[in-house]
Amino acid sequence: MRGHDWINTCLPDELILEILRRLDSKASHDASSLVCKRWLGLDRLSRSTLRIGASGSPDIFIKFLAQRFVNVKAVYIDERLSVSLSVNSGKRRDRDENVLTSFKLHYIAQKRPDKEEESESLSLTDAGLTAVADGFSKLEKLSLIWCSNVTSFGIMSLGQKCTFLKSLDLQCCKQLEDLNLRFCESLTDAGLVELATKCGKSLKSLSVAACARITDKSLEAVGSHCKSLETLSLDSEFISNKGILAIAEGCPLLKVLKLQCINVTDKALMAVGVSCLSLEMGLRSIGKGCKKLKILILSDCNFLGDRGLEAIATGCTELTHLEVNGCHNIGTIGLESVGKSCPRLTELALYYCQRIGNFALTEVGRGCKYLQALHLVDCSSLGDEAICSIAKGCRNLKKLHIRRCYEVGSKGIIAVGENCHSLTDLSLRFCDRVRDEALIAVGQGCPLQYLNVSGCNQIGDAGIVAIARGCPQLACLDVSVLQNLGDMALAELGEGCPLLKDIVLSHCHQITDIGLSHLVKNCQMLESCHMVYCPGITAAGVATVVSSCPNIKKVLVEKWKVSSRTKRRASSVLSYLCVDL
Repeated sequence: MRGHDWINTCLPDELILEILRRLDSKASHDASSLVCKRWLGLDRLSRSTLRIGASGSPDIFIKFLAQRFVNVKAVYIDERLSVSLSVNSGKRRDRDENVLTSFKLHYIAQKRPDKEEESESLSLTDAGLTAVADGFSKLEKLSLIWCSNVTSFGIMSLGQKCTFLKSLDLQCCKQLEDLNLRFCESLTDAGLVELATKCGKSLKSLSVAACARITDKSLEAVGSHCKSLETLSLDSEFISNKGILAIAEGCPLLKVLKLQCINVTDKALMAVGVSCLSLEMGLRSIGKGCKKLKILILSDCNFLGDRGLEAIATGCTELTHLEVNGCHNIGTIGLESVGKSCPRLTELALYYCQRIGNFALTEVGRGCKYLQALHLVDCSSLGDEAICSIAKGCRNLKKLHIRRCYEVGSKGIIAVGENCHSLTDLSLRFCDRVRDEALIAVGQGCPLQYLNVSGCNQIGDAGIVAIARGCPQLACLDVSVLQNLGDMALAELGEGCPLLKDIVLSHCHQITDIGLSHLVKNCQMLESCHMVYCPGITAAGVATVVSSCPNIKKVLVEKWKVSSRTKRRASSVLSYLCVDL
């Protein structure tokens, strides 16, 4: 049986593939691919590692390789090396080169219409990195060496598409500006320190969240090498003052800082600089070093207190946006300093700040004349006095959101209606001391487009009628859980608010099909209507909404209220909260 091919005859593909995977050199792989067509195809399946030069025409070369080697898990791209087509000699080489040449000509004709753009293709770009993300779906390790034309856009494509990526080595990617590291549980300080050292000069934005092995050591490297950093977002229980101080000292251009770090405190941990005569306290160093800081978000920083916020306010006078969320040791004194020192503040958000009292917002009203947005959630010590001060001092206010601030009543909201004539967005959720007279004042003085009074159980027809008559631009309305609201209010809304697009009527026990028919008669732009747990609304009312509103996209209602005819006509817009009611 001389010359008989026993291997190809007897061995299945799986076994030959396993043998090829055990070859330990590129030369051996290349030699095995010359045996026959079958082995060439199996060799392509067996390759798990590719090393590619990044000069020449790497973008199109990567696309060419991705079509042939589908099981690659590791890719090394080095711009110091030139692209060379590592295929076999003879006819097969000629055929592959012809394919590559054809592919290249088509690519250049499509993507490189002029000489200037063609010259850009001589090194790896974001297009090539996107081709890596698209073509190598099983990629676990990627190394980019001296790929200076790769930017944040290319890195983002990797993060979105390479779900199995475990190792990313970026050496001298000089245009990297935005790095977002979220839930990278295996990422350690060694990786981020190396990245900051080699690519830090261009980095402008860094986000680190849920990376349990990233500590202050990484932030020290960022502070040392990322002098252009403008935005920093940190969500970690393993980062303390030491890392924050390093950022403050090393990143003078920082404009946006978001902290959700429970171990950041006001205690002295390190000297701010050689010229400092004493240790600075926590956030005080940021106030001293980051003069251009404009946006500050503090979330769940339980050990931060008034002294830290006071230092920020006095040092960062260009602050425009401040959010304090769940920082229970920050009180009235800290926010007073913001009102006194930050005249450019345009947005203030206070969430779950039980220790901040009325006098803090009094100072904000006096000093922050340009305030346009105020958010208050579960601030139990704030009442009408605070809202009156804001209304009288911040007349440019456009957005006011208050939720579960039970000391806020009609007096404060009346002051808003009388003074804030630019207000377009008002939300008063579960503020049960707000009555009809407050909405009457708002309707007379504010050109509202968005209104949410969900859970304000003292509001009835009179308040909503005033809004309907005074706010013809109203587009979104939430009146859920208003037990005293009836059909009269809906009729007035239909007459006065023809631009209404979204309305929430859930848990309104007094409204009926009659009011609903008046509402939809003139509100032809209505797109969304929520009306669950409204006992006065029947299947006829649901059918009226569906048939009368040509732009309707969503109707939320109990399933048993929908007739079979309505289901046939509008099944795509119907949503059900509870199927068994």
